[in-house]
Amino acid sequence: MSHPSLGLPPPDLTAGMPEAAERMRAAKERLAGRALEVALADDPGMRERYDEAGLRQRLRDAELLIERVALSVASGDTTFTRMYADMVAPLYRRRFVPLDDQIALCNGIRASLPGVLTPDELASAGEALDAAIEVYRWHRRLAGDARKKNALLQLLYKGG
Repeated sequence: MSHPSLGLPPPDLTAGMPEAAERMRAAKERLAGRALEVALADDPGMRERYDEAGLRQRLRDAELLIERVALSVASGDTTFTRMYADMVAPLYRRRFVPLDDQIALCNGIRASLPGVLTPDELASAGEALDAAIEVYRWHRRLAGDARKKNALLQLLYKGG
């Protein structure tokens, strides 16, 4: 990704598939709703972890992620999605949101995109989502993630 203070040109948002990105932005609310439905179906415990306000926040998170995926599709560069995932991972940790839930939202977005994008465009969006999932998995390994811990290992560490 270019940086203006280094004298490099700004990213070209027409280098990839800008028409596909516009279709994604136009259907953002519908895609986010479908992505959340898929994520809730894949992980039933997710519905128990969040109240109505929490589910609305996950819906908003999906909309923001779709916007970043659209930028990546328009530019043909996954850096937009990768940087966004890297930027928000500490925020989710502070809010006690498991990064596995964000990965489930990414997979939900992937499942909802075929109604909006062509197969060629799906490949570009899939690369962007894979970049976000890779970052979320990397951050997930750090201590403090709000995922379910192994009960046996917790017992051993506490010396129970």
